[in-house]
Amino acid sequence: METPFISLKNVRKVYRTRDIEFEAISSVSLDISNGELVCLVGPSGCGKSTLLRILAGLHPHDDGDVLIGNSEFPFDPTKDIGMVFQQPLLLKWRRILENVQLPAEILGLPMKAARERAKDLLNMVGLDGFEDKYPYELSGGMQQRAAIARALVHDPKLILMDEPFGALDAMTREKMNLELLDIWQKSQKTIIFVTHGIQEAVFLGTHVAVMSPSPARLADYFEVDLPHPRKLDIKTHENFGVYTRRIYDLLGMD
Repeated sequence: METPFISLKNVRKVYRTRDIEFEAISSVSLDISNGELVCLVGPSGCGKSTLLRILAGLHPHDDGDVLIGNSEFPFDPTKDIGMVFQQPLLLKWRRILENVQLPAEILGLPMKAARERAKDLLNMVGLDGFEDKYPYELSGGMQQRAAIARALVHDPKLILMDEPFGALDAMTREKMNLELLDIWQKSQKTIIFVTHGIQEAVFLGTHVAVMSPSPARLADYFEVDLPHPRKLDIKTHENFGVYTRRIYDLLGMD
């Protein structure tokens, strides 16, 4: 049996203030294999982003176990995580190539190699020729592609994406979904992708984790058995409708 790359066992998170105690996540258990693209979907405020931040090491958890890496794919959290947020968060005073190189600079990696990798990644995400532009000279979708390249530049094993396309218009969002699948297949990284979009979760994911309303529990976790490479017309596939209805039912939206 394959050893999971990520294993969560009864993970719980409680936020405490002087007056109240709020349980954000209640006993979540989940195993993820290396190379999967797992979508976390659920209602607003259900703890999806909190769970992502626990995986990133940004928030401590109160109970349970969080294990990342195995003997085949050892894991160093200081260098093996790349993050993409809802906003690109590019530094406006740096050119695009310099923005993409930033994680390599912070980690003290050899910059000549990092610069070449950054150029290769910009080519992979369709931004060849935009290396010397400033962020304001790019559209929102192009800026987010640069942010994805930045998350990959130090060659992390795990990419965490927190509603990265939530601020984009519908057409740009669909285009970015297609590009993300292409990037995932080329990079072969493990990706965990937080979204409110039920169809987006099914379209992107090799697996979907459905989170219940707060305090978050794992309502369901299933494999999406749809062929790759995926194109937009797969949304007309009968099984695509089966998976989306399954999530609607779990979230009480039928």
